[in-house]
Amino acid sequence: MNATEIRTRAFAMPLTSPAYPPGPYRFVNREYLIITYRTDPEKLRAAVPEPLQVDDPLVKYEFIRMPDSTGFGDYTETGQVIPVRFKGRKGSYTHCMFLNDEGPIAAGREIWGFPKKLAGPRLHKEVDTLVGTLDYGPLRVATATMGYKHLAADLDAVKRGLAAPNFLLKIVPHVDGRPRICELVEYSLLDINVKGAWNGPGALSLVPHALAPMAELPVLEIVSATHIVADLTLGLGEVVHDYLL
Repeated sequence: MNATEIRTRAFAMPLTSPAYPPGPYRFVNREYLIITYRTDPEKLRAAVPEPLQVDDPLVKYEFIRMPDSTGFGDYTETGQVIPVRFKGRKGSYTHCMFLNDEGPIAAGREIWGFPKKLAGPRLHKEVDTLVGTLDYGPLRVATATMGYKHLAADLDAVKRGLAAPNFLLKIVPHVDGRPRICELVEYSLLDINVKGAWNGPGALSLVPHALAPMAELPVLEIVSATHIVADLTLGLGEVVHDYLL
């Protein structure tokens, strides 16, 4: 295999059997349970990298069920997303993510810098309740519940929220362990079709865990609970800040 062949084929690891196919990545019937809560402002600011700025001490805890996703199949993820501002624009910073599928873990970390780790999230309906759970190994570390489809939400407002910019801290080490890439990445969700959205009563419990430390941003007050079903495409990113320059 010569250098030209390597360059032609080298888009992901491993070279001869990549963990994921090339994009774009389209998601059909992507289902969200989002619990927005108020947390400790000092702990929140300590978790958000500059030059991102935090206005209000809010966290969005999200469960996302993806039954039909290009190249990735059927999987579920969960994690914390923090509302931020960057150069006057409102958006979201992804603080942590846990999911149950190798392909999107590898692609998310390698391409965009999503902070993804392997765990056991689940989102399902239990009679009249939408339930999200996260198990890290044998231990339950997060539980979210919401009344099922209590009140229709404003679909236009939901679409604007999904279309807002998103930010990630991408870190890739050099072979000697030093950071070779340390960048703030911006990406957007594209071609969004919101099929349904609802608000209702919600609750969230986070349990301390050394390797899944979501409880370090404690739940002080539930602000809202939202359930969304949408089709969308995950857009590629761009570097908006380089920490090594």
